[in-house]
Amino acid sequence: MDFDRLTTRDVPILPDHTALLFIDVQNFSAHRDGGEFKNMSGEDVSAHYGWFFDRIERETLANMTKLQAVCRNTGIEVMYAVIESLTKDGRDRSLDYRITGFNVSKGSWDAQVHDAIKPLEDEIIFSKTSSNVFVSTNIDYVLRNLGVRQLVISGFITDQCISSAVRDACDLGYLVTLASDACATYTPTRHEDAIKSLAGYCRLMTTDEICDELNESKNILSPRTEASWTKRI
Repeated sequence: MDFDRLTTRDVPILPDHTALLFIDVQNFSAHRDGGEFKNMSGEDVSAHYGWFFDRIERETLANMTKLQAVCRNTGIEVMYAVIESLTKDGRDRSLDYRITGFNVSKGSWDAQVHDAIKPLEDEIIFSKTSSNVFVSTNIDYVLRNLGVRQLVISGFITDQCISSAVRDACDLGYLVTLASDACATYTPTRHEDAIKSLAGYCRLMTTDEICDELNESKNILSPRTEASWTKRI
């Protein structure tokens, strides 16, 4: 397929040219004991972030595991971007993260991907020190080396890091499918508004819709994907 001549975003996911990217699904920001909430009591976390944690523990993380499994089974690269400084003291992080007070030390528990979607040994993890993964990592370079032109995106926070990634990915020439029920932010209104705002940049699909599309693609695997899929299972 000549991606550069497309006139529509409504293109089915082609495993040979696709990567699944999880953003900020890590202990720091997606675990009740994470560093983002270290100065809050359990009661305060529930009061301020109760809807968020209820949603991700009841639905979002489960949807992520579904996406991860079907992408692995169809030979799609599974990647992770986590907030993590390149140094212990965070001297390399962005000004915005300094102002916000985010410092996820290199190699810390906070920097680890959430156990619900624990990476395999050979899956790629990008450490980022800004909201936008395309700004503070070499992900664009890596994706191009892998021949990736389509991205399936999932993670946190819908109206912040997810929104930034979707918009920049589109501007850089990627076709994006956003798993709308495998993302979350702190309130339902913020999530719904963010999803609506991204409708002009990507395909919005549920986890089940994406999985169905990818399961159907197994019937028409190319030799490259067939070899990768067989090796992984």
